Amino acid sequence: MDKEIWKTPITLEGHYVRLEPLCEAHVPALALVGIDDRIWQNMVYGQVHSEDDIHKWVLNLLGGQAAGTDLPFAVIHLASGRVAGATRYLDIRPAHQGLEIGGTWYGLEFQRTVVNTECKYLLLRYAFETLRAIRVQFKADPRNERSLRAIERIGAKREGILRNHMILPNGGRRDSVFYSIIDSEWPGVKEKLEEKLAK
Repeated sequence: MDKEIWKTPITLEGHYVRLEPLCEAHVPALALVGIDDRIWQNMVYGQVHSEDDIHKWVLNLLGGQAAGTDLPFAVIHLASGRVAGATRYLDIRPAHQGLEIGGTWYGLEFQRTVVNTECKYLLLRYAFETLRAIRVQFKADPRNERSLRAIERIGAKREGILRNHMILPNGGRRDSVFYSIIDSEWPGVKEKLEEKLAK
């Protein structure tokens, strides 16, 4: 298995969105949709109030990419040509054929649309069919009901809660609910996602 492919930036395109490697050039467009407290209140990054905050956030993710643990993407809404938000692969573990999909956020107008469904479909398809992953995991704050439901809607199975899993920027403690999809489940998950996208 070529382990370098796991860390190589790629572009993934569907009918509704294009996921392209995140870069500093995306910062102004991300700021246009991302400076809203409602987006960041359940995220582990703290609040984002300015384009400078978005820039620091992007630099942090690019640091993870340089370290080989993350592959971040800007999400482009094809119909409008606008940046809708961002997502990423993280906790990339080629030796164990696993990774996590997370750090996902969208501007309010793109939430509860086909954008998230197709993003997850593209990321999962690449993970299982190109990288040959055997496990893709997700995690969320148990207080973030919207995120929990979104993860469950794509077909991930709930595994349990890691208590006191993270310390947030404000000093608070956060539990994390973990979910996963494994390779044997992917064909069924893929079929259901394709049915949703066809509607």
